[in-house]
Amino acid sequence: MQALLAAYPTFHAACRRRSLPAPRTGPPLSLHLAGILEHLDPREPIPAGELARRLRVTPATVSLQLARLIRHRLVARTRDPADARRVLLRLTGAGARLRGSRSLLDPERVRAALARLAVPERDAAVAGVRLLARAAAELPVAEPSRSTPTIRRGRTMDR
Repeated sequence: MQALLAAYPTFHAACRRRSLPAPRTGPPLSLHLAGILEHLDPREPIPAGELARRLRVTPATVSLQLARLIRHRLVARTRDPADARRVLLRLTGAGARLRGSRSLLDPERVRAALARLAVPERDAAVAGVRLLARAAAELPVAEPSRSTPTIRRGRTMDR
């Protein structure tokens, strides 16, 4: 674990985006809403409840956030053909393009870093990141510690 904690800041500093491009049309989208797009796919729809679980928020909260993304035509909502009570979500073409342009990591720098590795190392690195992402997605929601201040409406609030 210490090796991962020591290596990650170097990778992040070397490959992070220095700036985020603005959307070509429409009003600006917050980084938070743009981050929701990271959890969706243009080909494989997921249930709204699954998105809420991934984001670790309530279905009502994700519903409010999705309303804006749908209004901006970044996310498409359809009924599940197997169960009409369930809503399925997928990225639209515009949502996929925006997601690609809003990644926190610079794709060119990540590509350049991966190119410095031998093919077996590159495959192992990508597989390792995928495994960590899957394990992280399965973690229970952590309660904030009592010693960690919470930021609300631009102010720091001690618990």
